Amino acid sequence: MILGLIAGNGRFPFLILDAARAEGHTVVVAAIREETDPEINIRAASDPGIRVHWLSLGELSRLIDTFRKEGATKAVMAGQVKHKQIFSSIRPDWRLAKLLLNLRTRNTDVLLGAVAKVLGDEGIELINSTAFLEPLLAQEGVLTERAPDDEERKNIEYGLAVARAVAGFDIGQTVVVAAQACVAVEAMEGTDAAIERAGNLMRSMEGEASTLERRLTVVKVAKPNQDMRFDVPVIGVPTVETMIRAHATCLSVEAGHTLLFDRSALLERARQAGIAIVAVPRDVAHNQR
Repeated sequence: MILGLIAGNGRFPFLILDAARAEGHTVVVAAIREETDPEINIRAASDPGIRVHWLSLGELSRLIDTFRKEGATKAVMAGQVKHKQIFSSIRPDWRLAKLLLNLRTRNTDVLLGAVAKVLGDEGIELINSTAFLEPLLAQEGVLTERAPDDEERKNIEYGLAVARAVAGFDIGQTVVVAAQACVAVEAMEGTDAAIERAGNLMRSMEGEASTLERRLTVVKVAKPNQDMRFDVPVIGVPTVETMIRAHATCLSVEAGHTLLFDRSALLERARQAGIAIVAVPRDVAHNQR
């Protein structure tokens, strides 16, 4: 199979690349100039089964033409594209401009869903971004040596209810909680920035009388109707490092819908920092009151 890979930033595209090549697929990479790590060129130089084409975020017609000329009838999106890029850096070609004008809203699901439809109409099927990475999905249960304590479990229960509501509006997928109070909600800035914002807010109250316990719990969920083709929740070592800086002690993710990158290193860093990580089942994540 010739697989098209629409590559955003981070390690996600490289994991897809490795997995697809291990299965013998040729990979045609549509590397986004504003996002993709240039290391992709090095990988292509050493592997004739990888072909890289650089294009800008708004070049939808060129993306389609590239995949069609290369013979890619299936494609996968991997790697984050910062939401602010869509509103600041994007210079849409005629095809994308037409698509944007016809959108009722411009949140992630609607925008990427419309792009997926355009690709499908051109004979390019967008498949699940986890198609080659099923072993990396979080399995239900406590993932670290330390389980959440009673206070952290209360934070998780409350945080799941808030995160589910926020994710349902496609605003963000992460909330940060202290003493069953919502300290920060992820929006366009992304998960790490939301965690950092929560840490800064708590530090700003140091020395002041407060009813809030200072420990932060991070709760991350998939959307209620999560489309596994794009915007799948991901955590990795940088997530834990951000939590350490923010003095967050617990992380809850959704089992079966969250990718764990560098699992061994992630869990070891969490152990060193005394952070508890738990993966809750989807029915729990989306049935909190």
